[in-house]
Amino acid sequence: MPAEEQGNGFHVFGIRHLSPAGAHHLLSFLDKIKPTAILVEGPSDASGMIQQLTSRGVVPPIAILAYTEQLPVRTLLYPLAEYSPEYQAFVWACRHGVHTEFMDLPSNTALALYEQRRNQRNAASAVQDEQGDGRQVLSKGKQPQDERQDEQLQDEQPSDDAQPNVQHAAGGSQENALQAYLRQQHERYERIAELAGEPNYDAYWERHFEHNTQKDAYQRSIYEFSFQMRALSEQGEREHDAAETAYNEIREAYMRRRIRDLLEAGHSSERVVVVTGAHHASALDLRLPVMSDKQLASLPKAPTKLTLMPYSFYKLSTHSGYGAGNQAPAYFTLFWQCLQKGDLSQLPSLYFSHVAAYLREQGTYRSTAAIIEAVRLAEALASLQGGSQPTWKDLRDAAVVCLGYGELSPIAEALARTDVGTAIGSLPDGVSQTPIQDDMNRELKRLKLEKYKSTVASTLQLDLRENRRVKTEDAAFIDLTRSVLLHRLELLGINFARKQRVHQDAASWAEHWVLQWTPEAEIQTVESTLKGETIELAAAFVLNERLESCVDIAEASRLIRISCDCGLPKLMEQARAALQQLAVEAGNLNEIATAAYELSVLIQYGSLRRLETNSLIPLLQQLFLRGALQVVDAANCNDDAAKSIVAAIQTLHGIAREHYEIVDDRIWLNKLHELSSRDDRNAKCSGFAFAILLERNEISDEQSAQEVSRRLSPGIPADLGAGWFEGLSMRNRYALLSRLSLWKQLDAYMESLEEEQFHRSLVFLRRAFGSFEPREKAAIAEMMGDIWGVDAGQTGEMLQRPLSEEEKGKLDELNDFDFGDL
Repeated sequence: MPAEEQGNGFHVFGIRHLSPAGAHHLLSFLDKIKPTAILVEGPSDASGMIQQLTSRGVVPPIAILAYTEQLPVRTLLYPLAEYSPEYQAFVWACRHGVHTEFMDLPSNTALALYEQRRNQRNAASAVQDEQGDGRQVLSKGKQPQDERQDEQLQDEQPSDDAQPNVQHAAGGSQENALQAYLRQQHERYERIAELAGEPNYDAYWERHFEHNTQKDAYQRSIYEFSFQMRALSEQGEREHDAAETAYNEIREAYMRRRIRDLLEAGHSSERVVVVTGAHHASALDLRLPVMSDKQLASLPKAPTKLTLMPYSFYKLSTHSGYGAGNQAPAYFTLFWQCLQKGDLSQLPSLYFSHVAAYLREQGTYRSTAAIIEAVRLAEALASLQGGSQPTWKDLRDAAVVCLGYGELSPIAEALARTDVGTAIGSLPDGVSQTPIQDDMNRELKRLKLEKYKSTVASTLQLDLRENRRVKTEDAAFIDLTRSVLLHRLELLGINFARKQRVHQDAASWAEHWVLQWTPEAEIQTVESTLKGETIELAAAFVLNERLESCVDIAEASRLIRISCDCGLPKLMEQARAALQQLAVEAGNLNEIATAAYELSVLIQYGSLRRLETNSLIPLLQQLFLRGALQVVDAANCNDDAAKSIVAAIQTLHGIAREHYEIVDDRIWLNKLHELSSRDDRNAKCSGFAFAILLERNEISDEQSAQEVSRRLSPGIPADLGAGWFEGLSMRNRYALLSRLSLWKQLDAYMESLEEEQFHRSLVFLRRAFGSFEPREKAAIAEMMGDIWGVDAGQTGEMLQRPLSEEEKGKLDELNDFDFGDL
């Protein structure tokens, strides 16, 4: 029975957290009672935000976000939709000037208790693991926002799945019993739907609670339903999840205290309304124990802050993993709009009109007759269940039949947009947010990026060059400024912007980004508050931290480039000084090449970002010279390491070509000559160096023939000869294909090999030719035909034909061939 009939005097209105009917009936109840005070389940330290939640310009869905003031950041989310009963209670209170506040545990205590419960479960998991029951511990711990989802799920029993998704310590009979209990709870709700003849519990809830428009029926029925379900589940929860039971009892004792305090402040009990999740409604009875001062003082606390943030329909849905969500937030928004107009019968036609409109946007048209037939079918399906109104499931089934012609796929996207939706909330300037959120919004507005703050991913193409067709400097470099902001967000780990690789000649000045707003990006922005009050300060803080822990020149050079991309010249100079210091003792060729490459890119394109890069030139010269002097020694390696050495040689050679006026190209070529002629270095590295020299025309045809003859002569081990050719083939293929003498030498070398050596060489040559494109292989085949004196076309066709099963088998045997120690 309602709480006022238990002798408390105040009114308890139990609700489901995302229930349009609950919001509708609550408003009618408030109009009837005309309370002087309203208490709403939610973090009591967020009461000061209620006025801001209802200020002009606020567009739900929105959320209250609590986060810890220390790293690692822990967060709690309290989402609100337009049709949330809690939000509508705030709107009513604001309109009537009524005192309203939250009454649940403050966020600092809720977060601290969450940590305690997680630690207890981890400890229990460790103990069970040590006891050696042979099970793997699977618990990873939950994010606090997931914990809030579980709280709301418990609050609002019955719920969507009615199965808390709390992760407990795995292993042992206790875990098995808990899982069995949770399955039993889930089956209990599904059994209710089955007895009612509904396909699932969501359809049961909507038909029997959301469609119930009788006065006071919602409040009384949901109270009685939750009271009985709690009585059935309470003992099982106490036995199998004592931590969750204790947490709920602490919350309820605290909420009873808040109710008592409000009454003692002078409010008449019959003019006080308490809005809470239905699961707690029967427990908010002042005849039950109230939290004492001593108990209140003993509650743990974790320093936290609060902020408001926009939310999205998708994150309100169960599809995102939100335990207290519903499957179709956009649909229930239509539901709420119809309730506001006092005519729920309009919902089917409104729903199908939205589906048809989305189909038309995609170029698919449905007639008015098809929509009318869909309405009739949905109403017929509702009548078969004895309902007064089609449920969401009825509407979807009718849409598939009448608009999809029996198939879901043609209308799947239109249904998703009508059911879940892509809308996000918004907050006006001046509404409580963290400084970095305010800075983020100012920057998006200044750079005209607000339209990209959408849950639908959009592409943004930037041209970093000056636009000389505009009048102001800001407009001339707006894309460059946008790039700086997006790079800073990327550095901070704010997943609003994702850079794409550009494949074009103008890659030096062009950037492509994919922009997509998500609530996670908003949370990441809030978490960055601990690093700085603006995006720029936070980015500088992160860069400075990385510089302090930097121990190698490759990372230092990357930080120089990041500093440049983020428009932080002071950090760029600090990174340059760090690189200068680390370069003194640098001995790893790969790190040297990476560092030199980063500097070369900055020197080549730094002017695009309007940064002075001349100070980097001496550092590039120093690194390049060190790399050139080390390349011969570094090539004294095995085949596994040769791949990275070849990549480093290629990087350094690219720098030599791009900056021949800056670096010492002559020393570089001398070292390549030395490496290409050395027999005591890795054959692949020597072959690669020789290929570069061929490409640079540093070797005459006579010298080329001599070297090929020497490397591919009979008596040279197969792994050395074929490995040298593999390195040779990794550079300019056209230069390679144009030298007929080289292929004659390779042919003669292969003919000279005995069977075992031939098999050895196949391993290397197969790997070398595996990277050739089909047209290159065809050119080689035709060339070999000329060398063999047969029809080149027939040879190419023969060598390019698919392998037979026997040939494939022989190639597979190579993988198992015992080559000994190569």
